[in-house]
Amino acid sequence: MARSRELEMRSSAVTLSDMEVFIFPRLMYSLLLANLMSPRIWRWRDDPWFDKIERAKPYRRINRLKQYIMDHYVFNLDLDTWGLTTKDRELERFRDFIDADTLAQSNALFGYEGDKYYFSIDIRTHFGLDKYEGDVIPYWKTETVEAMDAFKFRPSYGNGAGECVSLAALYAAALFVVARIPLEDIYLMATPLHSQNFVDVGEGILTNNRRLLTKAMWFNGTALSAQARRALENERVTIVAHETGHIHAVYDEATIDPAAYAHFSERLRGFLRTSIDEEILVNFLRHHRDTQSCFQVRWPIHGTDHYITAEHAFAYEHGSPYRLSDSTRAKLLDDIDEEEYMSAPLPGRMVLNDFETFIRDSQLDCSKPEHIRRLKDELGQGCERAGTAIDALVAFCRVEPRLPDPETKRFVTEGEPLGLLPSMNRDQLIARLEELRPGHPVVDLAFYSYRDLNRSDTWPFLLAALERNPVSLEGAREMSDAEVIGFVSDMPSQSIYDEEGRLAQPDEVWNYGRGDGVEKAILIANILRDRRPDAQLELVVEAERARLMLDGDVLEFVSSKGLQPQTWPLGQWIASST
Repeated sequence: MARSRELEMRSSAVTLSDMEVFIFPRLMYSLLLANLMSPRIWRWRDDPWFDKIERAKPYRRINRLKQYIMDHYVFNLDLDTWGLTTKDRELERFRDFIDADTLAQSNALFGYEGDKYYFSIDIRTHFGLDKYEGDVIPYWKTETVEAMDAFKFRPSYGNGAGECVSLAALYAAALFVVARIPLEDIYLMATPLHSQNFVDVGEGILTNNRRLLTKAMWFNGTALSAQARRALENERVTIVAHETGHIHAVYDEATIDPAAYAHFSERLRGFLRTSIDEEILVNFLRHHRDTQSCFQVRWPIHGTDHYITAEHAFAYEHGSPYRLSDSTRAKLLDDIDEEEYMSAPLPGRMVLNDFETFIRDSQLDCSKPEHIRRLKDELGQGCERAGTAIDALVAFCRVEPRLPDPETKRFVTEGEPLGLLPSMNRDQLIARLEELRPGHPVVDLAFYSYRDLNRSDTWPFLLAALERNPVSLEGAREMSDAEVIGFVSDMPSQSIYDEEGRLAQPDEVWNYGRGDGVEKAILIANILRDRRPDAQLELVVEAERARLMLDGDVLEFVSSKGLQPQTWPLGQWIASST
């Protein structure tokens, strides 16, 4: 018999893999709420870095937060961090919830290649998936803030770390807790290969891994902006999550408030569009290097006009504080040696200065076909590639996000409004979530993502622990049972989760080399059960200790987790769970 959707979803809230979030879109916001409950982010308020932050304007607050995240976290996409699984295994697990063809259209691990851009760069090679042959795929798991912080215990990591979904959820929680941005202004977006947030402040702000992008930065043409543009330019958005609910590209049912989604869609589209002016033109050329060959720059030297290819002029921006696109152009061009210039115009190239004048005088609207034709005609006088160049310019200035279509969705209300306010303290926020939990599925799932076994059912956590933690199995492959027990017992008895009741998964204990006694016992159980699936395996936990019993042998560990006394017949339950 297949397991119930509720059990599978609650267990997925614990592991939060890429595919689990795609199949159960409620999980994206459940992770955010788990981070909101965490004491870690609330302690950031006490850091001197954020002293008097509440007095600053919203953008200054957000920018202050960005620098803190930049200083304390790095982006991590080591696909081996959380181990390997197989396509067949995952398809079998979720066969009652989604079909293989749908997964292949929207998930990078199951065949998704994206659009032309991704085919051109070979997406599997780009993300390192090409090293996994045949049916094998990596787990892409999302980390809570505690698991992100614990990366500092791993070799070669001096700070915290996380992948894109982790960083998006971290940002969203910190925007609320530290920068005091209301949840109604924060929208989480997931594409098949990336996750980021849209923050409805000013003209809008995108979070992109550790960085932020304003609208001006989106259009500045730099390499960092080009990287940040990649997902929305080339992928469809599969999930948008908000305090009012979510909408999913595949599922017919949407729980997000329709008015909130319409507002978000309009604001995001406005963020991704700009008019064409002289600065945008030069930013585009910086971004789209292939088009630089259509242009040359005119500059007077000793009163006489000279010319330099656009690509040569842009090359001088590297390592210089000056830019071709703003008021520092004169200083940039003055810094170029005179012998680099030509005394006569170069054939087959439009003079950039003249094209800028045409754009300034024409007041063009790139949404109007007749204006685009005028651009092509003007550039065509100097460059035979004018048509392609202008099409690329229009695409640069007007990105159309491929959002889930609300016209194809059936909107339903999911629970009472969250009612979480930036003025609340942590205790008030948790009390509000506990009040909502009985009638709000996302809030209920948040407590499973929060990993507090005194506040949630035990079995979803244990199911995840004993079925989806392959790193510890592989790491212990060459050890005897006695060596495993000794190795784990000698780890520092320190959980990555500060509070009572909250437990790390076995691979977190293994990767970070530390754990409370209960966590150590579950880690050993994961390894021994894999070796002896038919063995009688039982774990007895109490407030201050845990006893793991295997075929009559007893291992005892000291615990400070304060768990309610209970007995977990691990092998028997996992084998029969439905």
